[in-house]
Formats: sequence, C-alpha cells, structure tokens
Amino acid sequence: MPNIAPQSKDTPKVAIQETDYLIIGAGAVGLAFADTLIDEDPDCHITFVDKHAKPGGHWNDAYSFVALHQPSAFYGVNSMEFPSEQIDTHGPNAGFSALASGPEISAYFEKVMNMRLLPTGRVAYHHLSEFKARDEDGIAHVASTLSGEQTQIKVRRKLVDGTFYQTSVPSTHKRNFDIAEGVDVVAPGELPDLWKTPDSLPEHYVILGAGKTAMDAGIWLLGAGVDPANITWVRPRESWLWNRAYIQPGADFFEAVIGNQMAQLKAAETAQSGEELMRILGESGHYLRIDPEVEPEMFHFAVISEGEIERLRRIKNVVRKGRVQSITRGEMELQEGTHTVPGNTLYVDCTARAVPFSVAANGEQPLFEDGLITLQPLHVPLVTLSAAVAAFLEAHFDTDEERNALAIPGPLTDTPATYPHAFAVTMLNRSNWSQNPKIAPFLTRSRLDPSGPTMAKMAAEGDTRLAIMGEFAQLAVKAAPNLRKLAAKARKIHENT
Repeated sequence: MPNIAPQSKDTPKVAIQETDYLIIGAGAVGLAFADTLIDEDPDCHITFVDKHAKPGGHWNDAYSFVALHQPSAFYGVNSMEFPSEQIDTHGPNAGFSALASGPEISAYFEKVMNMRLLPTGRVAYHHLSEFKARDEDGIAHVASTLSGEQTQIKVRRKLVDGTFYQTSVPSTHKRNFDIAEGVDVVAPGELPDLWKTPDSLPEHYVILGAGKTAMDAGIWLLGAGVDPANITWVRPRESWLWNRAYIQPGADFFEAVIGNQMAQLKAAETAQSGEELMRILGESGHYLRIDPEVEPEMFHFAVISEGEIERLRRIKNVVRKGRVQSITRGEMELQEGTHTVPGNTLYVDCTARAVPFSVAANGEQPLFEDGLITLQPLHVPLVTLSAAVAAFLEAHFDTDEERNALAIPGPLTDTPATYPHAFAVTMLNRSNWSQNPKIAPFLTRSRLDPSGPTMAKMAAEGDTRLAIMGEFAQLAVKAAPNLRKLAAKARKIHENT
C-alpha cells in the first residue's frame, strides 16, 4: 500500500477515527468476512469503506434480470438466509433450489448491513467513499467520492482487501471494440426497457460474448418472445458448464452431489490433462455444453440447468470467428473475418469479464500478511464461504503462518487446461479443514458450506447414506497422485499466461 506524505502545517487537523479492521469494499466477500468475524471475535470493531451508495458491490451495477447461477442456500453471509430458499416449481430451474434474483440479492445485502452489522454498534460504514492509502503510522486515508472530504482512520489490527476480484459487469466495463455511428449497442440491463419504444424495435439481435451473461441475455430474449431466427450469437469460445442437478444443498440431493464429487475424483485418477478430465465428466452428464459438436475452450465455473441448455440450443445463428473488433451498420469485423447482419440490428454487449484473468490466475498473494488480509478463493469458486473461513482463521489462530497453512489461495480458472490447479487447491484446503479440530465444527454450522451442515444433520439422524463417504475417502487417496500431476501442469499454464 502506498504511503501518504505528512500534512503541512497549514492543513486543518482532521479527527482520527479508530477501528480494528478496515474492510475495503462492502461487496459479498467483505460482508461475509465481517459477518463471521463479528461473531467469532466479540471484541473487535470493523469499518467498511466502499465506493457504492449501497452495500452489495457489483450487484448494484448488475442487469435487472441477473440471478445467481448457484443455489441461494449457500451464498451471502453465514448469519442470514435468503427470504426464499425453497425448491423452484416452474421454469428451467424447476425441481432445484431457488436462485435469488439481482434485486433480491441487493435487498439481502442492504439487510445484512442495516439490520445485522450496524445495529451491533461495532461496525461503521463509509459509503460513497474511496480508500486512498495507509501511511506508515497505520492511518488509513479515506475520501468522499462526492465532496472530497477526507477522513482518517487508525487501523489497530489489519486492513482487509475485499476488492481482489476486480469484478466487472456490462454496465461499467470499457468496451474493447469500435462502434461506428448509427450502430446500436446496449448493455443487457437495457433490454427490459425496449417495451417503452414499440415503434422502433430492432429487426435483429446480436449477442456479443460467450459467458454466463450472454447465456442470460439469450434466455431473456427467448423468454420475451423473440424468434430464435432473429438472434445471432457471437461465441468466440464454447464453455464447459457445471450441471446444476449436481450442485444442490440438503439431504434430498446428497447422493447426487456426492456422486458428482466422486465422478470428478475418478476422472482425475486417469485423465492426462484438464481437457480430458472435462471430456470424461461431460460424457457422464456432470458437465454440460451448449453445442455438443464443439470442444469447449473455456471454463469459468458457471452453473446451468439442462432446461436452460435446451432453450439456448434454439439459437442456431452462432458465429465462431473470434472476438468482435469493430461494428459498422450491417457488418461485424471479427478476429477471423467479417459477418453481415440486418441493418436494423441491436447488439447486446456481454463481453465484460467478471474477473480479469491476470487477477484470477494469481496464486502468489498470501491471504494473511503483516497488517493485511487479502480475501481470495479457498474453496474455489465459493468466494463468500472462503471469506467466512478467512474470518474464522483470523479470530481463532495466533499467527499468520498458522492461518496461511490452512488458507492456500486457489485460482479462478479460465480454461479446462487450468482447472486442475483450482481443483487440487480446493481438495487440499478441504482435507486440512476436515482434520482441524477448530475449523471442522465451524463448517458443520456454516450455511455457506454446501455439505457441512447437511452431513452433520444426517449424522445426527443416523442416516445410512453417509456410508458412501468411506468410498469417497478411498477415491480421494487414489486420485491424489495424478491430480497433483495435473495441477502442476495447470499451474505452469497459469504462470506463463
């Protein structure tokens, strides 16, 4: 962190506030960290600094029809459930645990801050404010983004960086392609407003991007009644996707979830590459892809249902000529050629990358350093669980050396080839946690842990289905040698990217 020069004699003195932990960013990870720490360390004081007007981080900027792609039941903070965590009864997610919508998530995080954290009297919140630096005396300098007013905060213990992920969403990212005059390009969040101009609706739609945002846009357009023939989808890369049927909470889904994890271990035992590992899991239906004829080159941990896949396959006009470079009326210039479309076309820009790969691949930044905690994935990609575990480690272990031994950062992968590194780190952390007499009980009561509370409840009830965990343990041992080899290959790819 850069230092700030001392104030001059003429500079008015500013009252110095004090806190134990200054959290930069009131997004999901910062809130999950604070929520756990406030319980596990009842004497600490926490201060948030965040640029947004409300808590929730990038969810404040997300498109209105965005929703979680993982179950709401293990997202958010440990102390608070989402209002509706029932099983969906209709739509492509029918039969599975509910997925909170963007507005629901924003309201949830406001409730976490205003009804959970602030009422403790041990939390302060500086919204619409920017962290500038911490000086050599441990004073953090914070500035209001609207007035420029300066606040100084003495950090008694640690600075907590909740901005490591540098999350980008369509409404805030900078486009990497040129747009000629007369070409209409919108972020996905503008689609629901099209009804306001019924006399000037586009003749055709082009979705730019291949990630989960683009999939959401495609589902939305189809659900709004747009003819699939009037949609073109620029997909530079195909993606492997987790089958949501195997990513579910609760005892009712236990056998499917454990079966999925065992399938991954069996694949890791024999696969010679990350690509082969995913092909094996794709053949068994544990992983999905939109086009069964095209080998996916991307993996960003997106979760999808087979119902959504079925809908997206209705879009037949798929362009695979690389990323868009420029757009003129009626024509796109792509990395590998041009493509013509009707003149009256609306382009939906879904090219924002949620987490920059240069950041996602970083595994060298320790979580715990002298006076600094950098929140990163420990159970990839469950970032809020990872933040909660980091808070528990901070509260219950004496040294950063002890904490870091139990908190190995894992990368948010980009490709099938790099995935085994994240897989291996998660397995190592989970193994260490399960054997630690402090952490293991914490996970059994953590709502953010996908399996801990479920298995604890099943054990208390004498559920015989838990017998399969013996086979799981044997598979983990058998898969470990080859998984380490795959992880080493994947790590080299990360390092050279």
